[in-house]
Amino acid sequence: MKIKKGDTVEVISGDDKGARGTVHTAMPAEGRVVVSGVNMIKKHQRRTGNVRTQAGIIEREAPVRVQNVALVCPHCNKPTRVGYQLGADGAKSRVCRKCGEVID
Repeated sequence: MKIKKGDTVEVISGDDKGARGTVHTAMPAEGRVVVSGVNMIKKHQRRTGNVRTQAGIIEREAPVRVQNVALVCPHCNKPTRVGYQLGADGAKSRVCRKCGEVID
């Protein structure tokens, strides 16, 4: 998956189109990411025994499909596709398809 934890992404389709946030969790097996402040849901949670759980209506982020978000390039500050480039030492790095700069 070309999007990792800590990346800044922009939602390109759906109800939250245009919203930007950082990736909290990346789930490559499911093809989903959890983005801060995007796809907010309300979960009704009851208290479970003596364990410290927050009871009531909890508002939290739900996962978003990875094809509905685009990585924001830190150099050109635009949502972009991601390419790969091999360095001189053989290390693989992500590259912005718009400006050609190395992302990480």
